[in-house]
Order: sequence, then C-alpha cells, then structure tokens
Amino acid sequence: MDEREAKLLARQKELDELEKEIKAREKAIKKKEQEKKQILLRLAPGLWNEIAKMADDDIRSINGEIEYLLTEAVRARKKK
Repeated sequence: MDEREAKLLARQKELDELEKEIKAREKAIKKKEQEKKQILLRLAPGLWNEIAKMADDDIRSINGEIEYLLTEAVRARKKK
C-alpha cells in the first residue's frame, strides 16, 4: 500500500466517523422534535404568504419559520 492509498483509507475512516456523528445528531433532533407540543394555528392568507416568503429566504419550513419568529419574539419580550 502506498502513501496515497493510506491517506485515502484515513480519509474514509474520518468520513465514516463523521457520518456516524451526523446520524446520532439526526436521531437526537428527531427525538427532540417528537417532544414538541402541537398546536392548531389559523392565519390570515396574507400573513401566511409573508411567512412563507420569509421561510423560503431563510431556507426553513413554514413551521420552522413560525417557531423561529415566536422564539425571537419571546426573547425580545424577556429583554424588556
């Protein structure tokens, strides 16, 4: 085995470890998401469209964007 092959094998091992770490994080996130409370939320179509645009800009789901906005609003309110 030459030096190049050894480097490739070492890199493959690093990638395998990173993949295991990512899978573990995904599992933890999925578990945490299952613990979240669910609510029914009715929004005006105009507000829904604005949130959808923001979510698209931020590369989030609409649900994720709503959660982000609510989290920011709570933080801002706590600062007052």
